[in-house]
Amino acid sequence: MQGGVTHFGWPRFCLNPAVLGLSGTLKHGCRRHRNSSVGRPQLLVHDGDVALIVDPQRDIDRVEAAARDAGVRITHVAETHLHNDYVTGGLVLAEKHGAAYLVNAEDHVTFTRVPVSDGQVLRVGRLVVTVVATPGHTHTHLSYVVRDEAHDGGPAAVFSGGSLLYGSVGRTDLVSPHDTATLAHHQYSSVRRLVSSAHPDAPLYPTHGFGSFCSTGPASRQESSTIGEQALSNHALTDPDEDHFVAELLENLTAYPAYYAHMSPLNAAGPGAADLSVPDSVEAGELGRRLRAGEWVVDLRHRVAFADSHLQGSVGFEYGTGENFTSYLGWVIPWNQPLTLLGPLAEVEKAIRDLARIGIDSPDAAVGPDPGEWAPGYPQASYPHGDWTLLLRERNPEDVVLDVRRPDEFGTSHVAGALNIPVYELLGRITEVPDARIWVHCATGYQAGVAASLLDRAGRDVVLVNARFRDAAGAGIEVAT
Repeated sequence: MQGGVTHFGWPRFCLNPAVLGLSGTLKHGCRRHRNSSVGRPQLLVHDGDVALIVDPQRDIDRVEAAARDAGVRITHVAETHLHNDYVTGGLVLAEKHGAAYLVNAEDHVTFTRVPVSDGQVLRVGRLVVTVVATPGHTHTHLSYVVRDEAHDGGPAAVFSGGSLLYGSVGRTDLVSPHDTATLAHHQYSSVRRLVSSAHPDAPLYPTHGFGSFCSTGPASRQESSTIGEQALSNHALTDPDEDHFVAELLENLTAYPAYYAHMSPLNAAGPGAADLSVPDSVEAGELGRRLRAGEWVVDLRHRVAFADSHLQGSVGFEYGTGENFTSYLGWVIPWNQPLTLLGPLAEVEKAIRDLARIGIDSPDAAVGPDPGEWAPGYPQASYPHGDWTLLLRERNPEDVVLDVRRPDEFGTSHVAGALNIPVYELLGRITEVPDARIWVHCATGYQAGVAASLLDRAGRDVVLVNARFRDAAGAGIEVAT
C-alpha cells in the first residue's frame, strides 16, 4: 500500500504519490469529499502503515474512519497551535489510539503531551516530520514539513495551520489587542521562513480556508496551491515592505465570533470527548415552559419557513444553506446558556456535531418537520418576508431599514438612510432600533433571517428582506456609498 494524505473539509488536492478520499481505497490521484456540515479540514498523513493526524476537530470519528479505510494505525497527532476557533479532538484521539500527542513545548497546558520545538525532526514510519516555528497567528504557532524518505528529496507537503493560507495569512488579533501588531510582524517573517523550508513544488495544507474568520487579507478561493505558487501570489510574500504589510493587515481586521474567547482556554485544559447522540425529544409541555421562560429555543429550518410559522419565542438559525451556522449561533446567543434545537432529525444530528466542535455540548432537542409536531397547541407566530421589490412597494416613510452586515460592509455601500447594527451586536443593542416597522436585510438573507427572528422574539414589527444586497440597486432601491 502506498502512502498519502487524506484531506476532508474545504479544499482538496493531490499529494504525490497519492491522496485518499474519506470513504474509499487508496489510489493515485484525487477523490473529493465534502462534509454535510460546516467544519475545518483535518489531515491524515500516512506511509501505508502508520499515520500522523494534523489539527483534528473534536468529532474524531471521521478521521478514524479515514484511517480504517486506509488500513493504517494512528501513531501521532499534531497541533499547529492552541486553536481559537474550535475545540480540538487531538487529546482524545491520541489517548484513544495510544498515539504521541505533539504540542509546542512552550504552550501552557494541563495534560500530558509530547513537547516539540522549532527544528525538531520526528519519524512517523518512513515519514520525516520537521517542526518549524511560525509565530504570528499565535505566539507559539508551529508548522510541519513532512517528507517521504522513500523518495529522493521528496515528496513533501507543508501543514501550515493558521500561518500561511491560500492568498493570505491567519489573523493576528486573537491573542490580545496589545499583541496584534507584534504578531503581524512575526507573521510576515514566519511565512518567509516557512517558504524557505520546503521545495516550491510542495503542496500547502492550511487549517483555515476561504471565508474563515481566522484568516485576514485578500484570501483566495483556490482549492489547491503549492509553496511556489504562494511565493508568487500571496500578498504576505510579495509585499517587499514589512511595515506596509502590517499596516494593511491591521486595517483589514474585522469582527470575529465572541465564542472564540473560550476556545483556547478549553484547548489548553484538554477537552473531553464529544457526545454526538441525539437526545429524546423534549415533551411539548416542557418545551412550552422553556419558551415562556425566555430560554434559547433554536429552529433549524429555512428562514422563510420560520417566518411563515414558528413557535412564539423561538429564534431561527437555519441549517444546511452553506452559511456558517455554528459561527453565528455561537456568536449571537450568550455563551453557556441552555439550548434546545428544533428541526428534522438529520439537521438536528448535524447541528449537534457542529456545536460540539465549539464546545456547546449536549443541547436538548425536539425532532420533527414543523412546529405543530414540536408543541401541539402552543402559540405560533409569523412575520412577512419578500425581496427588494416588496420593500420598494410597501415601505412607509416612518419605517426603518436595518442593515445587519458588518460595519465595513455597510461603509462600502448601503441602502440610503439605513441603520446599521451588526447581527452579532443586535441582542445587546435592540433598544436602539426605533419603535416602527423594521425591514431587516444583510448580504445574502441568512444573517437577516437570524436578526428578524431576534426582533420578532422581542415583540417588534419586522419584515425580512430575503434578498442579496448586491441586487438592491437593480431593483430600484437608492444605495449610498
